[in-house]
Amino acid sequence: MIESGELAVPPATVARLPHYLRALRALRALRDLQADGVRTTSSSELADASGVGSAQLRKDLSYLGSFGTRGVGYDVASLTTVIAGALGLEVTHRLAIVGLGNLGHALANYSGYSKRGFQVVALLDVAPGIVGTQAAGGLVVEHADDLEKVVERESVSMAVLATPGPVAQAIAERLVSAGVRDIPSFAPVALQLPEDAVVRSVDVAGELQILAFHAAARAAAASAANA
Repeated sequence: MIESGELAVPPATVARLPHYLRALRALRALRDLQADGVRTTSSSELADASGVGSAQLRKDLSYLGSFGTRGVGYDVASLTTVIAGALGLEVTHRLAIVGLGNLGHALANYSGYSKRGFQVVALLDVAPGIVGTQAAGGLVVEHADDLEKVVERESVSMAVLATPGPVAQAIAERLVSAGVRDIPSFAPVALQLPEDAVVRSVDVAGELQILAFHAAARAAAASAANA
């Protein structure tokens, strides 16, 4: 269970909260375009927009408190505020991106951070051809040798790790020692860090392999059906 204020929320529920928040913000934008003044959503509408079942949605929201009115639904603006608060988005989180290869450069230039409560404040790499260049709307890429100094200067609270696998562990350890405890990692290795550090591994190849498994299962089922 993960603590959110005084609430204990299962990790699987936490993983779904960003989907609910994204759906709520889309519904809120839609409601603003409508002339009927309706500012609520039903559990079925929100569940469909989030890609989950209504029962799962209601169970997940129950961990955050009591919401919704029978026959009326959920107030979109209020529920958006509650979920954003549960996700810790009342403040802007300051991001450093370490590793400015093709992937890191693409991550740095993603335009949606500010809408979701994040700001890229530092870029670091070691390659002579990359250090000193600009990305993320004008930020200068600094040398990773200065990582600790940059983390302190920019009050970095999260770091996106997009380095090659062989150096990822050492860089992650330096980030943790510098006070960064939340690290989404695109490095193709399992990081071994203290228990108070939270690492979210993003493995695109692994996700493709899972899809390949399902594709193979479908093919096997179709072959068996036609036998």
